[in-house]
Amino acid sequence: MSSKKGGKASKKARHSNTDDCVMPVRSAHPIPARTTSTTASCSTSSSNLDKSETSSVISHPSSCASNLVCRSTQSQPDHSIASSAKSGINTETTAVAAAATIRTDSSTDELVSTDPRPLQSRMPNIKVFSGSSHPDLASRIVDRLGIDLGKVVTKKFSNLETCVEIGESVRGEDVYIVQSGSGEINDNLMELLIMINACKIASASRVTAVIPCFPYARQDKKDKTGDDKLAALMKTNEWKFRSRAPISAKLVANMLSVAGADHIITMDLHASQIQGFFDIPVDNLYAEPAVLKWIRENIAEWRNSIIVSPDAGGAKRVTSIADRLNVEFALIHKERKKANEVASMVLVGDVKDRVAILVDDMADTCGTICHAADKLVEAGATKVYAILTHGIFSGPAISRINDACFEAVVVTNTIPQDGHMKDCPKIQCIDVSMMFAEAVRRTHNGESVSYLFSNVPY
Repeated sequence: MSSKKGGKASKKARHSNTDDCVMPVRSAHPIPARTTSTTASCSTSSSNLDKSETSSVISHPSSCASNLVCRSTQSQPDHSIASSAKSGINTETTAVAAAATIRTDSSTDELVSTDPRPLQSRMPNIKVFSGSSHPDLASRIVDRLGIDLGKVVTKKFSNLETCVEIGESVRGEDVYIVQSGSGEINDNLMELLIMINACKIASASRVTAVIPCFPYARQDKKDKTGDDKLAALMKTNEWKFRSRAPISAKLVANMLSVAGADHIITMDLHASQIQGFFDIPVDNLYAEPAVLKWIRENIAEWRNSIIVSPDAGGAKRVTSIADRLNVEFALIHKERKKANEVASMVLVGDVKDRVAILVDDMADTCGTICHAADKLVEAGATKVYAILTHGIFSGPAISRINDACFEAVVVTNTIPQDGHMKDCPKIQCIDVSMMFAEAVRRTHNGESVSYLFSNVPY
């Protein structure tokens, strides 16, 4: 009888120690990681959770909203490792997770997990590779993610064919390839297509093309004017007919899809309808949050400013920025005789005695923004700034900016700007690598990216 009572008492004791408790965790790591549960047996002293040995289920920590689920049970170290192996969990990872220290924050009464493992071990199955167009941006992205840049070798044969060799395994990995549409655009685009295809046929789980500046984005519709001689015969320069211009942006979209891309991440597409050219998901990030932050921090008179669009196509963009700054906006209507040449400009709005801030998605030869700056000064603007997402700056662009009346021409680093900044002291650069890094992290972890549309993830 006594033995039966003792057995019942021991069962009750064991039952009383199996109560579950869920406690929030704050992690010291700056970038959230994919949460992966591992089971480990850990011994805690009297200053920790319990005096007895406990078996804990520890979630890998993340910096934002991660939870530590602690289940107090009787210590069974051998069975816990065996169960981990049985359930498909790596026992080595389990042992490392068990080494994580847990302490209590006296000010908030929360458990704080300090994990000694590097971030790479906590972001499994992710690889980031860089093309040759913008390696600096790719390096900044992986630095913010806390992982290493993937090994890849790109070279050209004597006949100028592009050759790409992926230097590490990508089987079952979530692959991100960073390649911007700048420099030698055709070669860089072909290199991107080959890298996507190489990773895809090497059994990568998913391949995402991170294209900060989308190539051929300005060739998004058929609206070209007809032959000049035929137009002259029609006695008007306004006459247009059904042109034979290609929609090259659609062609690029088809090429990326056929190469094997599963997802596209880009920034400030020249025309938002380009997203509809794809049959795969496209995340079009916006430089607007970073632009707003720069304006507030670097233009002292921003409350007395007016946001100006250099063409009708950017009206929606400047309206959004003006609303968030609670200032007015203006518009410049321009007419072109042919590509890269502006015929006339008409200012719609009052800029007298105000700081004019020109905002556009890209500047190529800079003829438009330089003419617009002269127009704004003639209309009475005290200062003129230009803020551009993609600073292409081809041909006479740098000399035009040096001769123009700009206080500063601000661009993002979706395109390499080091050489341009050396040649022109008016050019300043906004780093947007943190936005791409956060987009990569959120995409990898299956989180929403819409937060980045209105916030800078500093």
